[in-house]
Amino acid sequence: MKYDFDLEERRFSKQFILKLLITLVEAVIVVFLAFAITRYGLEKMTVSGEYMSPTLKSGDCVLVNKLSYRFHKIHRNDVVVVKQTGSEHSYFTLERVIGLPGEKVQIQEGQVYINGKKLKEKLDFPLMDNGGLAEDAFTLDKGQYFVLGDNRNECEDSRNATVGNISHKSIVGKAWIRMNSFTFVGMINNFQKSDTSSSLS
Repeated sequence: MKYDFDLEERRFSKQFILKLLITLVEAVIVVFLAFAITRYGLEKMTVSGEYMSPTLKSGDCVLVNKLSYRFHKIHRNDVVVVKQTGSEHSYFTLERVIGLPGEKVQIQEGQVYINGKKLKEKLDFPLMDNGGLAEDAFTLDKGQYFVLGDNRNECEDSRNATVGNISHKSIVGKAWIRMNSFTFVGMINNFQKSDTSSSLS
């Protein structure tokens, strides 16, 4: 029986080309998904300054989940990335969500009060030297959030007129992972994700 080497070579060539095409398609899909996730889902942010200390310190690299609030509500104690608009350009800051839409917020004697009750926080924050805009009680409108930095006396947040209450649309995403030590931000200092992480006395 005569063996057709040319036929076998053609079969091998077709199989090789098919496998190569499949590999190339898979590579394109992986690159596209990586781009889509990076562009629309996840983003890296480097903390500049000590305004979120001790939770996050200057130089910490944080992975931001930009899709989180498309599927979930914003909760008290979430650390969020906020797009701020300055006099010359926009910039991004990290803030902790304290007051939720419809809640009455006030800072009295250096402490936060929600709906007239003192907010018990798990971190031993120092008393705030200045209540700023929150010295007088006010109620948050729909889609508005009251935010504070963790370094309460060395930060700009909703107490300051330059920041004020934060709208939902200005929240870019949720600080998800501190990449330096690969720690979930929500677990740093034993903060929980739900509203029960801080209670009202």
